[in-house]
Amino acid sequence: MRRNVAVKVEFLTRVEGHGHIVVNVRDGVVEQAELQIVEAPRFFEAILRGRSIFEAQHITSRICGICACGHSLASIQAAEHALGFSPSVQTLLLRRLLLHMELLDSHILHIYLLVAPDLLGVQSFIGMMKEHPAAVRRALRMKQACNTVCDLLVGRHVHPISCVIGGFTKLPTTTQLVTMRDQLVQLRDDLLPTVELIRTLSFPEFCRETEYVALCSDDDAYPLLSGAIASSDGVRKAKEDYRSITNEFLVQHSSAKHARLSRNSYAVGALARFNLNAAKLHPSAQAVAAELGLRAPCCNPYLNTVAQLVECVHCSEAALLIVEQLLAEGIDQGEVVSGGGNENQRIPVRAGRGIGAVEVPRGILFHDYTIDDKGMIEHANCVIPTGQNLQNIEDDMHRLVPEILPRSDAEITLALEMLVRAYDPCISCSTHFLKIDFVGR
Repeated sequence: MRRNVAVKVEFLTRVEGHGHIVVNVRDGVVEQAELQIVEAPRFFEAILRGRSIFEAQHITSRICGICACGHSLASIQAAEHALGFSPSVQTLLLRRLLLHMELLDSHILHIYLLVAPDLLGVQSFIGMMKEHPAAVRRALRMKQACNTVCDLLVGRHVHPISCVIGGFTKLPTTTQLVTMRDQLVQLRDDLLPTVELIRTLSFPEFCRETEYVALCSDDDAYPLLSGAIASSDGVRKAKEDYRSITNEFLVQHSSAKHARLSRNSYAVGALARFNLNAAKLHPSAQAVAAELGLRAPCCNPYLNTVAQLVECVHCSEAALLIVEQLLAEGIDQGEVVSGGGNENQRIPVRAGRGIGAVEVPRGILFHDYTIDDKGMIEHANCVIPTGQNLQNIEDDMHRLVPEILPRSDAEITLALEMLVRAYDPCISCSTHFLKIDFVGR
């Protein structure tokens, strides 16, 4: 269709951070399709240099107010890898519980507050309060349950306190575990009407085959906290080789780096995890996927939201199993780690390099630290999921726009906004690139 279209969305709403959508079509040909990231870099890697490795998780959790626990877990994993420390089985169990709660909390926020308004035909979550009050109350109730469990587990959900290198500075009591179980049972009950709501909604039909990247493992567990890195194009590498996976590069129109692997771009996140590991989901989650018509491989990026709901069911069931296991076996309170940056020298310090690779709500997150023999950080690198998705979003735009050219300008704009929102981008976390021109030198 020979048509001229100019789309310029300044400060896209219902995403974290600030980004512009700029699309230009001349005579039916897409000349420009960009997601312009306009935020300034935040220099967290530079802040880490010269600081103790035992402070890293408290600093890096501030990268994000949504994935604070995920950043803490990736940071701790990288630090323990560098130090050569292996956490206990109980510690790993509690960390998995924490990660399940963070995925649940973030996915519920995205499904109800950021995506549902588009599909229900209202301008925002506020608009849902009048026409869909039960859904609003349900969303807030589920988020409150996630926050309650996280508070009991790590002191607070945003910027957690008690998960540290070596374990936890406090461990939940039996009474707190019972409270967690009650909250999770209520949350599981609220997921049933959430599935029913999503089943009644119509997602845009669009498909573009791309490469999907996520953690993988040889066991039966749905890999979130450990494993190698795999892609749908057959790539499989150890987490130490993450740089050869991400292959970051700069573009002129973004203050965030882009990434590519086997093709021009790749995708991470719930849909990538589903496409690579659907067979390892809890049976209840697999049943929900079948009920909603989500089958792997799926190449419709709008259905990332459906994959998030499937993961909600999985994480709810997995978290409940962990809490019931801890109630049955009891918590070993003797594993409490004293706080204060390892002042008791419980963990021997050595020079080395460590990599953390953790699946957080928006995809695989990497932390990479190099420390000296006193445990001081010499080099740090963090690769954020949203940065890995940016090139893929733009490639989706290039494919999508010609397909929707017959629509009105307003409909094309909304389709592009919904496409970006489907990836659940966390833009502020992804800004790392700063181009400096030194004049007169």
